[in-house]
Amino acid sequence: MPRRSVPVELRGALYFATESPVWGGGRAFYDPEQEGRVCARAHLVSASQFADIAAQEMYRSPGEDLDLRAVLTSGVARLGDGRYETLVCAGQMDGLPVLTFTAPWHADEVTLVPPSRAYVHVLASGLLAAGAWDADTVAAYVASSPGAAGHWSEQAIRALITT
Repeated sequence: MPRRSVPVELRGALYFATESPVWGGGRAFYDPEQEGRVCARAHLVSASQFADIAAQEMYRSPGEDLDLRAVLTSGVARLGDGRYETLVCAGQMDGLPVLTFTAPWHADEVTLVPPSRAYVHVLASGLLAAGAWDADTVAAYVASSPGAAGHWSEQAIRALITT
């Protein structure tokens, strides 16, 4: 488990693309070069824990540490061409790097795919549980994100996270 979890707002945009075989809809991605803000939860984990989480999302075997020097130096490191194979350093918090992973493409370079009900529920519930945003704010944020916009209403998302 993480030593600590806190809500954060990052520069960039959340969008949904590609098809998840697990969730049955679009996956969430982070585009740090888009205008806007991304609501998220930062988890204080060790470098080994981060490497294991990243490996699982990359469909790789966990257990091997990542060389984080490139992402810590330049802010971005591509480990491959697939989804979640691009590491991003989105800033610092309390003197520690805020690291995440995303796709190598940008939101405007890929076909958007609406996320499934189950995925929206998990994502929005996690943001609500972070404690920084109320249900209306979370619902509006997710509903306005590319891929979800036009497919998910604020009312539908609010109903998912308040019932």
